[in-house]
Amino acid sequence: MTMITDITSIDNAPLTGECLEKLDAYWRAANYLSVGQLYLCDNPLLEEPLKIEHLKKMQLGHWGTTPGQNFIYTHLNRIINRYDLNMLYISGPGHGGPAVAAGTYLEGTYSEVYPEVSQDRAGMKNLFKRFSFPGGVSSHASPQTPGSMHEGGELGYSLSHAFGAVLDNPDLIAACVVGDGEAETGPLATAWHSNKFLNPITDGAVLPILHLNGYKISNPTVLARIPHIELEQLFHGYGYFPLFVEGSDPAIMHQAMAAALEQAVHFLKQIKYNAIEHPGQERPKWPMIILNSPKGWTGPKVVDGKQIEGTFRSHQIPLTVSESSPESHLQMLESWMKSYRPGELFDTNGCLKKEIAEIAPKGNRRMGANAHTNGGLLLRELVLPDFQKYAVNVDHPGITGEGDVHVTGRFLRDVISLNPQNFRVFGPDETVSNKLEAIFETTSRQWNADINVNDEYLAPEGRVMEMLSEHQCEGWLEGYLLTGRHGLFNCYEAFIHIVDSMFNQHAKWLKMTREIPWRRKIASLNILLTSTVWRQDHNGFTHQDPGFIDHVINKKSEIVRVYLPPDSNCLLSVMAHCLGSKHYVNVMVAGKHPSPQWLSMDEAVVHCSRGIGVWDWASNDQDCEPDIVMACCGDVPTLETLAAVSILREHFPDLKIRVVNVVDLLKLERQSSHPHGLNDHDFDALFTVNKPVIFAFHGYPWLIHRLTYNRTNNNNIHVRGYKEEGTITTSFDMTVLNEMDRFHLVMDVIDRLPDLGSKGLYLKQNLMDKLVEHKQYINVNGEDMPEIRNWRWKA
Repeated sequence: MTMITDITSIDNAPLTGECLEKLDAYWRAANYLSVGQLYLCDNPLLEEPLKIEHLKKMQLGHWGTTPGQNFIYTHLNRIINRYDLNMLYISGPGHGGPAVAAGTYLEGTYSEVYPEVSQDRAGMKNLFKRFSFPGGVSSHASPQTPGSMHEGGELGYSLSHAFGAVLDNPDLIAACVVGDGEAETGPLATAWHSNKFLNPITDGAVLPILHLNGYKISNPTVLARIPHIELEQLFHGYGYFPLFVEGSDPAIMHQAMAAALEQAVHFLKQIKYNAIEHPGQERPKWPMIILNSPKGWTGPKVVDGKQIEGTFRSHQIPLTVSESSPESHLQMLESWMKSYRPGELFDTNGCLKKEIAEIAPKGNRRMGANAHTNGGLLLRELVLPDFQKYAVNVDHPGITGEGDVHVTGRFLRDVISLNPQNFRVFGPDETVSNKLEAIFETTSRQWNADINVNDEYLAPEGRVMEMLSEHQCEGWLEGYLLTGRHGLFNCYEAFIHIVDSMFNQHAKWLKMTREIPWRRKIASLNILLTSTVWRQDHNGFTHQDPGFIDHVINKKSEIVRVYLPPDSNCLLSVMAHCLGSKHYVNVMVAGKHPSPQWLSMDEAVVHCSRGIGVWDWASNDQDCEPDIVMACCGDVPTLETLAAVSILREHFPDLKIRVVNVVDLLKLERQSSHPHGLNDHDFDALFTVNKPVIFAFHGYPWLIHRLTYNRTNNNNIHVRGYKEEGTITTSFDMTVLNEMDRFHLVMDVIDRLPDLGSKGLYLKQNLMDKLVEHKQYINVNGEDMPEIRNWRWKA
């Protein structure tokens, strides 16, 4: 490897006359195609005078960001060819979908995945008509667009996705366009700090391109209205070296953009060289480009006396053309499209002229054909150790364990060892707090900022990515998965809600890509939720919320899975299954504190494979119908249910009790609603058709009612769960506050079985007294009563 020449030697006007003309022609072609997508359904080459019948009845889409993105895409093509770069394109302002579609159409990839959108007159017509049209493609850079690995419908995640994409991809450059409106979102503002986590040797590079065009839908953007020096200092402070490209004259802007990209690539090569040849140097300043161009550049300047170009009015459709609009609007649209001189760009068949098409890279160097944007093409199976080797020895149900997540940490440690280049763990500063510290026996947290003597587990290279931003961790992981790798996100249960919307967008991406034949399946998004509602006694009410699973099950059934393993061996089985799966969102909820262990590994494997089942060892209805069904889902609900069963068995030995445990929450749905759901016959065999069911659930109780509303015995199902009651108290008292403790469960049974008579009423009164006594004991001693604190399962 040779040293790169000094950056100051780069020509500030690197384009020759011929090259400049071709670049400008290519950009004009992209702009022409973009306007056509917004407006036309016929007459694509304007071979006859434009008429109203050539236009779409509804004109939908975004123009303001599109010409700037076309400009960027065109120049990235040139720099890819010049340096043979492996580059993908992320459109942060993804609502500028016409730009990505135009870019991939001109380079040929769009036609390869959609043969009906051929590179001729008929194909161009199809390209125009299908955009934002019923049965066609969305106006965003959606999964339907080749080269897209980032849905631009919701803003804020582009830069996190870009950095996630280049982790463990040392030769990949992610060119990430950040809209200046998008830059105002919390996730994007945080994502600038991702450069402190990048390893220049083992990871690729991100080239952020801040598209500063001044406006959002109807307001100016913050970054466009601060002084130039303040903007420059801001990004220097973030650890970047900003290269400015500013203006509106195309000839000047082409030269400036070409020079900025030359400088940026030389910077990136220099950073790689220094990291390899001179390890241990201080963290580099990564290049970025700030493109300041007019919003709606090259579009209508004034319409009906109002300024359009360079204002918020160009954000969406800048010129309304319909039967009811002034006739001059149709003429303006035709003049606008003809200003790109389509006759110079396309031949008589509608194909881009060869001398202009040379601008585009070839083969997989085309950004629309980069395999990383269809990550399933690159996906390698995860090498998983035998999870049964990590089993907890359960010689009898109810032994105390060391913490379910703690046990799984050893399994994940070895997953990392076996997959040193395609598996990472992501989390917001909670890997140790969540009892996954065994991971650090084999890896470190990746960190490229300063390291002090008292720091732990920090190194320039590591398989754990931590930053105190759930948005950032989720975005990194999504970018990592979308480009063909595997990972796990661990998080406090209450704060996973921060990424509700990010999960929502990723789940939609997975759903859409399942329906696109040329898209390949990627590894599942695996989320481990711990520090759960029932064990947040010292943090209190703010840390108590199990509602993420309610949000998850709203998504399509072919995408989402929710697991609540009751003990360590079940969590090991579930974790191994989820890590080996593809194209799902798997949510696992498990406790990290020492808790009872119920099943041997052999029993756990069988139970988790079924997802739901009767625990015969805790039941006594083997030879008859039960009098009562005690159901549970989640580790603490399982504990409280079995404690309740112990009390019932002691006081009512003839009472026939069936204990049903649920690991796979969506087993409760009907088979017609979810592929894991039970058919009615199997559901009734577990829960009966007419017996009372007392169901202790980890989350909000109405979720169980929602999942079982159409079952035969629904009217007899009584659910106890989290009722939004919490404070700083003991963990058992948390169950009491929400009436999901063993005493309330027993009282529920007594209320539903009047045949228990006076003995039942007497026990109920005793239990109510016990609750009062317990509360008084807590107030004095700050802990649970000994008989509760030392409870063990009694068969």
